[in-house]
Amino acid sequence: MRAYVAIGANLGDRLATLRAAVDALAKAEKLLVQATSPLYETAPVGGPEEQPSYLNAVIQIETERSAHDLLDFLLSVERENNRTRDVRWGPRTLDLDILFYGGLVTADSRLEVPHPRLHQRRFVLQPLADIGPDLMHPALGKTVAELLAALPDDDIDDIFVFMDEWSAAPCL
Repeated sequence: MRAYVAIGANLGDRLATLRAAVDALAKAEKLLVQATSPLYETAPVGGPEEQPSYLNAVIQIETERSAHDLLDFLLSVERENNRTRDVRWGPRTLDLDILFYGGLVTADSRLEVPHPRLHQRRFVLQPLADIGPDLMHPALGKTVAELLAALPDDDIDDIFVFMDEWSAAPCL
């Protein structure tokens, strides 16, 4: 199954943490990292004021894991990188979110796919568009490029490419 995972961090050595997370994905069983988007520096959205800026990217993977098993694995990678969940949308050492899992549309107490706010967030759509502009949102019936183009320009200055090639993990 092809899946897309958002990755972000705004505490500690952000770049080192993101690289470590992608390395963990690349070494995982039943999971293959296929592509990584450029890395973007972005202003925080929501949550407490005066948070540090985030580094954000999107990773394309191929996996034999179920969506819930993938979620459990991503949560374990977050824990290994000292992620705590004290404040909603608060600062974090690492954030890994499943954006798309094939064409699956599901919501339960643990997982909602597609990610429920991806179509509203430039910091997700921009890196996703870099590696999959023609991906179709299975619930909204629009491509990632169309969703990105529909966003208002009020946050366009809050995102810029931090680094094009940033992950040392092997990609297909």
